[in-house]
Amino acid sequence: MTKQTVLGRVAQLAKANINALIDQAEDPQKMLDQLIRDYTNNIREAEEAVATTIGNLRLLEQDHEEDVKAATEWGSKALAASKRADQLQADGKAAEADRFNRLAKTALERQLRSEREAQDTEPLIGTQSDIVEKLKSGLGQMKTKLGELQSKRDQLVARSKTAAAQNQMMDAARSIDVLDPTGDLSRFEEKIRREEARALGRQELAASSLDAQFEQLDALGDTAEVEARLAALKETA
Repeated sequence: MTKQTVLGRVAQLAKANINALIDQAEDPQKMLDQLIRDYTNNIREAEEAVATTIGNLRLLEQDHEEDVKAATEWGSKALAASKRADQLQADGKAAEADRFNRLAKTALERQLRSEREAQDTEPLIGTQSDIVEKLKSGLGQMKTKLGELQSKRDQLVARSKTAAAQNQMMDAARSIDVLDPTGDLSRFEEKIRREEARALGRQELAASSLDAQFEQLDALGDTAEVEARLAALKETA
């Protein structure tokens, strides 16, 4: 994967709206798990791209530095050769002076070439520097986004577990309602109350019968008293 492609994906993923993605997902947890995997893989790719781009940038900077250094050195050589040619020319040694002048020109040509190479490298260094900064920025945003994704996923998992526990509790409560033992207790209590009422009724009935018997005894006693008093009256007459 090229650094340009990585840069585009980094920018796209860094701008992703997590909440919108969650709202659109049928299974948010699975969607977040997949996003976390995608982000992790893309962060790894982005890190490799950043490392490669930085390495290329450093090479360009080294080449530029070498070209600048070479241009300076060739300039010094051209100056030295030119001075030597002037000295030889002053001494009347024209042939030797021409040779050093040619050396000075050659050095100047090398200097010019090194300067142009250094100049050609400068835009590339600028471009590579921009790419490195963008990749670093996007990489930082992606790592932040990855943290958000992980946090969202943890929240969803916690909410899911809480909801499952609540549903389980409600199911248990409904089961208790369906198998409510208090209904049987109420029926049993009602049966006992009826038995107790029956016992009270029998007690009352028994008490009534006993009272009647005593009343009969009282009636018999009165009859006997009347008979006794009648007999006494006859004896005195």
